Amino acid sequence: MTQGRPGGGAWSPLWERDEETRAAERAVSALCSDRTTEGGLLVFSGEAGIGKTALMAEVRRIAHDRATVWAARGGETLQSVPFNVVRQLLQPALVAFSPDEARAYLGDWYEIAGPALGIAEPGSGRPDPQAVCDGLVAVVSRLARLHWPLVLLVDDAHWADQETLAWLAAFAERLDDLPVLVVVAHRPGDAEGERARLLDRIGEAARPATVLRALTPDATAGLTRATLGEHADDPFCREVWAVTGGNPYESVELLAKVQDSELEPAESSAAELRALNRTARGRGLVARLEELGTDVVRLAWAAAILGSAISVDLAASLAGMRRDEAERCAERLRAARIVTGGEEGLEFVHPLIASAVYDSIPLATRTAMHGRAAWAVTRSGLGAAAASRHLLEVIPDDDPELVEQLRQAATEHLAVGAPDAARRCLERALDEPPRPDVHAHVLYELGCATLLTSPATTIRHLRQALATRGLSQELRVDAVCRLSQALVHNDQLGEGLHAIAEEAARLPEGPARLRLQAVHFMWEGIHAGEEDSPGRSRRLAALAGPLTGRDNAERALLILRAFDAMTRGENAEEVVELCDRALVNGRLAPGLGWTDAEWSFELRLMLGGSYAFADRLDRAESLFTEAVKACETAGWGGGHLALAHAFLGYVYRRRGRLRDAEKSLRESLRLADRVGQGQLPMHWEAASMLIDTLLARGHAEQAETVAERYGFAPPSASTIYVPDAMSVRGRLLLALGRREEGLNELEATAKALTARGQYNTVLAPWAYDLARALAAEDPRRAADIAADARVQAERFGTDTAIGEALRCEAALASGARSTALYAKAVAYLEASPCAYEHAVARVEYGLAAGSVEELQRGLALARSCGADGLAARAERGLAGAP
Repeated sequence: MTQGRPGGGAWSPLWERDEETRAAERAVSALCSDRTTEGGLLVFSGEAGIGKTALMAEVRRIAHDRATVWAARGGETLQSVPFNVVRQLLQPALVAFSPDEARAYLGDWYEIAGPALGIAEPGSGRPDPQAVCDGLVAVVSRLARLHWPLVLLVDDAHWADQETLAWLAAFAERLDDLPVLVVVAHRPGDAEGERARLLDRIGEAARPATVLRALTPDATAGLTRATLGEHADDPFCREVWAVTGGNPYESVELLAKVQDSELEPAESSAAELRALNRTARGRGLVARLEELGTDVVRLAWAAAILGSAISVDLAASLAGMRRDEAERCAERLRAARIVTGGEEGLEFVHPLIASAVYDSIPLATRTAMHGRAAWAVTRSGLGAAAASRHLLEVIPDDDPELVEQLRQAATEHLAVGAPDAARRCLERALDEPPRPDVHAHVLYELGCATLLTSPATTIRHLRQALATRGLSQELRVDAVCRLSQALVHNDQLGEGLHAIAEEAARLPEGPARLRLQAVHFMWEGIHAGEEDSPGRSRRLAALAGPLTGRDNAERALLILRAFDAMTRGENAEEVVELCDRALVNGRLAPGLGWTDAEWSFELRLMLGGSYAFADRLDRAESLFTEAVKACETAGWGGGHLALAHAFLGYVYRRRGRLRDAEKSLRESLRLADRVGQGQLPMHWEAASMLIDTLLARGHAEQAETVAERYGFAPPSASTIYVPDAMSVRGRLLLALGRREEGLNELEATAKALTARGQYNTVLAPWAYDLARALAAEDPRRAADIAADARVQAERFGTDTAIGEALRCEAALASGARSTALYAKAVAYLEASPCAYEHAVARVEYGLAAGSVEELQRGLALARSCGADGLAARAERGLAGAP
């Protein structure tokens, strides 16, 4: 183990670590051989004192003069400080940047990752922690290429903050593409909850992950003789091993004490080793510290409270002594091998020592010192967030000022993308407790802090806030709207509707009640289980009819009316006119932007979806492109960005850009998976769209894989999907040859949508698939279904709707009538913005008419769309043409 006594004997070599050092040597050599070499990850784990830090020092030595090496370590008292370890790690690079250079180098990630790294002021919004994590991955990836070859060392990762571990886990999964070596050391079992899960992810990605073992008796004997001399006899060496259990740290410390005491390394002295060893950790170390004097103990306590990179000035202030007194005490601590370092800062020699000193501080004294430390940190200008780790340790004492400091700290944590740190501050504020007039506000802020990351947590806290007196009417309305949104995201739409209705019933007529009515209509509009859909549509039409869009409540109702009219298949021109009235100069109104919190994100999705299905794909694409950009700029990397990618991908699908659609939709599902696993509405939304796209491409087996992955089968969640999920599922089953199941699904779809009065044949094209499937066995019913669908399509009135209806009727007809209907379908679909549907009509027209020219045009369109199955069908038609 590479550890020795400052000013004492020779440094001791690493013992029984040949395999680990060889792995490190190979990894460093591979990294330095070529810029194109993939990166590596080494993980060393083991109990306290087993030699992890010594091994990390050896890796640093191996990489010295061959690579750039940056190192950081976690601290037991610093686990609650977000981004603490990653900031340590990147400090050599960050301090080299001027503000302008940092902005230029980080590019689009500056506003998102910059605040987390402490090199940029936070914006006014609350970035999604997943986006911040992605930003940190991107930033370190750039630094890795700039500083190649780069070695990153993270010691005591079990004490790293959760935000750093989230970055490290994500970064570890990217190392195949990056020229960087990451080496991580941690104690197994010392992390809990999410931090433990993240460490497991890091370990799973390691090549290799090594558990360090205690030294054998032979290795301990070798270490003993290397330290004390070859004359150390066998019984003495054996007793060193027995006393320390082969723990390298304890062995080195014990041997240093043997040297200090000038104990003879012989069997006659072996009995004294146990007493000496007790001073290396725990109570024995504390007793040794106390022998150094009261002032030295006070400084050691202050250092333990402060954690790592300990400022002598701050420690002196906390200990209540002058600078010169603190320096004399620090020198005595260094001589006793308790701390290292100098004027630039102090550090405990080993984490075991830091833990023992911290644990030895009487509880009342410890909390008082944390309180003074918080005051000192705040006074130094570092802000409430920096002081919050100390505030968390203060004993609750009904202190209103402390509550306000913790609320401010939570705000600062949220601004850099650390909602878990904000949650801890607000939960601690509740323990104080807050004054009655503040209590509900703290609960409300706690619910808002988790809105982007944990719908279930948000629900619990917002319900408590609403049940507690103290919120103004404006905040109550906002809390209810946020609660309903969280309930919907948690697939509890019915409860969300109830919460809105209950609050609206308490309010008089006015803007607040109108907002709640709009939100209630919105959630009803996507509720698949609504009992009186036609009645709701009539009420909404009556309410929205006279509105001009003079404020956002009216604009919201116009959007809801447009979406409802679109799903019901009412005239598309009226749908577009309603959408246009909800905009201001063709753009989203202030307060209705994609990242504005007052109105739910789904409202804007309804607006874009209404444009998309009314054949105004240019406007829909513009809106959803803006949505993706706005979410990314604001640092929203969770469910909102997932939905933005999904709807943009589906616009690509409607345009016939099937490859782009598939890429965007797969990205949507990737983002949704990071929010939560299972069958959340956002998963089903994107899955429905992706399956529809894959079927259009002719990739039914891939579509089946997606369906299985996301449980795309009854029972579905209680939300209306775009496109209709049941219609997509029926088409998938038919494509897979499961005809009976497909027919049953489409029949059930027809019954459900008819009961709700939803007749949009583009949004829910079940009629066309059902008619074609029934054509052979029940041609009359098939024709009736197609004829009814054409009536609905002509009522809606878009080129796409009418063209698709004509194409279905053509498929059911024969001879000249079929050819004539196909010709009309082609004419309508050529005028529509939906290139894939146009391509299908061309190919089917060519096959029906035996036209090589039409088949060639259809083939060209199919290839440009990425519709592989359709292209193959056209090629077969051309191969058989005369």
